[in-house]
Order: sequence, then structure tokens, then C-alpha cells
Amino acid sequence: MSGRQTPRRICATPLGRGAAIILALVCVAGCDRSDDPASHHATVVDVDTQRLPPGSLVLPSRPDSVKFAVIGDSGRGWAPQHEVARQMAAYRQHFPFDFVLMAGDNIYEGPATADDYRVKFEEPYAALLADGVRFYAVLGNHDDPAQRNYPPFHMAGHRYYMFTPPANALAGLVTSVRVFALDSTDLDDAQEAWLADQLSKSDARWKVVLMHHPLYTSGRYGLRARLFRWQLESLLADHGADVVFSGHEHIYQRSRLQRGIQYFITGGAGSLRRGDGRETAAIARSFDRDFHFMLIEIADDALYFQAITRTGVTVDAGVLRQD
Repeated sequence: MSGRQTPRRICATPLGRGAAIILALVCVAGCDRSDDPASHHATVVDVDTQRLPPGSLVLPSRPDSVKFAVIGDSGRGWAPQHEVARQMAAYRQHFPFDFVLMAGDNIYEGPATADDYRVKFEEPYAALLADGVRFYAVLGNHDDPAQRNYPPFHMAGHRYYMFTPPANALAGLVTSVRVFALDSTDLDDAQEAWLADQLSKSDARWKVVLMHHPLYTSGRYGLRARLFRWQLESLLADHGADVVFSGHEHIYQRSRLQRGIQYFITGGAGSLRRGDGRETAAIARSFDRDFHFMLIEIADDALYFQAITRTGVTVDAGVLRQD
């Protein structure tokens, strides 16, 4: 596919208005609820994406919401990464997200040079950077640890950190969000203690966790995911995490709710493993046929999500509501 492909025109179809018809047609089997009485509860409602034309936006794009994109395993510097980036910029014309979460493997491979940062980050996302969009990264297993000192990744020299997302004044007042960014490549006791402490202290309504390695996957790293579940799942559930974004698997997956937490894998912004994903008892949606990114909107008790390919096709969408 040509690196100069023109993005599709974006058709605004907000969930709060036009997509209400779509939500009325939701399959009941797509709704999940945590069965653990000790955990906080949430509900997921799916959008029937087969009814959406390419280029559709199904997020409400409210003026008082926190809006962002999520990408993972992006840093190749080749045509598919550029195509995903152009589609992100096209969607931003109708969904003005303020920042992007990067779920690791930001700059392949080895010690990153100035040319690596330019070719594998600055050039693909030039349009977004020029508009003032901020990128917040975590380290992946292919990343040079020195990336934490690269100013555009906003890590400020830290392997793990937390931040309040940038948003307009109205969104900052109405929608309370806190992001906890982890270094899952080196997940030691000190980091786990920090995470438990900061999650428990936070009074944010939405606690978002960003890390490279997934806790739930039906891809090739299922055994490693079990180890991360053993290390982190109880900590996340006991201290009120709401949603976890990861990469590592070069596919898209959305878990069924696990102890009230929604897990996403979005590892296809520059890498792809066709045929790696499948739906299982723990996985509600899986897509492995093209590169993709995610758009997220958080407002009040709702987190809206949409996974989109480099050609503007929506492969998954819905809303996660806190009960």
C-alpha cells in the first residue's frame, strides 16, 4: 500500500445522537459484568461495527470530555505507520484529542539515535505534533531505556510515572482522569508498591493504567500474560483501576470485564501479526487483519472506545460504564 495514500473522509456519527440507533440494535450477548462482589462493577455495551461505513466516528465528542488516542508497537518508520498516523490526524479534525498514549516499542530497534527518533516518531506524527498533541510513552521490551529522557515522550526521566491528562478547562472540571504509566519490562517490587500506593491515594473517577505487556491475551504471549495477572491483577482490582491499555501483541483485542476492569491490547500502530488473535472465554473482540489505533473519550461515568484501521474501518466500538 502506498505511503502517500489519502485518508478517507471522516463522517461524524456521535454516540450521543446518530449512533443511538446503533446502540438500540446492540446484541445482548455483548454486555459483560464483573461477577466478583468484592470488586467495583462496570458494564460494557458494544456497537455493531458492521453497520458503520468507513470513516465513521461513533464517539460523542462532548466539550466536557477527556479525549485521547492510544497506539502501541508503532516505531517502525515504514509506510503502514505513516498510514495509521495520517488516519489519526484525519479523525482529529472531528474528534480533537489532546494527547496520545504510547504502549511501548516506540522506537525499534536497539539504542535509539537522533535519526531513529526522527524517522520512527517525529516524521510519522509531524501533523499531530505541529498541532500541539502530546505523546506519553511507556517502555517496551524493544525500547532503549534512554527513551525516558526524550522530551516528546513526556517521561521526564522516569521508568514509571503518573499524570493528569491535558484537557480544556471544562473537561478538567467535569471529568476526573488519572493515568498510571508502568514499566512492565522491569516490573519490580518497588514499582508495584508505588502503583498500589498511588492508585489507593487517587480520588480520580477514572484510573487508567498504561503498560506494554498485556494481562489478558489469546495471542502468542498467553503464558507471559498469566505471570502478569499473578503479579498485578489483584493489585489493580483492589485499588480501583478501571481500564488497562497495553501492546506487545501486534493485534487488537478487548477482554471481557475481569473483576470490573476492562483490558485492551492495541499493538498494531506499526506492527502486525496476522492470524495471531482469536476470541476466547476471556476475549470479547479480536482483530488481526490490519494495522490500527484507538480513540478514547471519557465523560462522567462513561468511557467510549473505538478501534480503527489505517483505512478508516472501525473494527470495535462501544462504551464502558461505571455502575
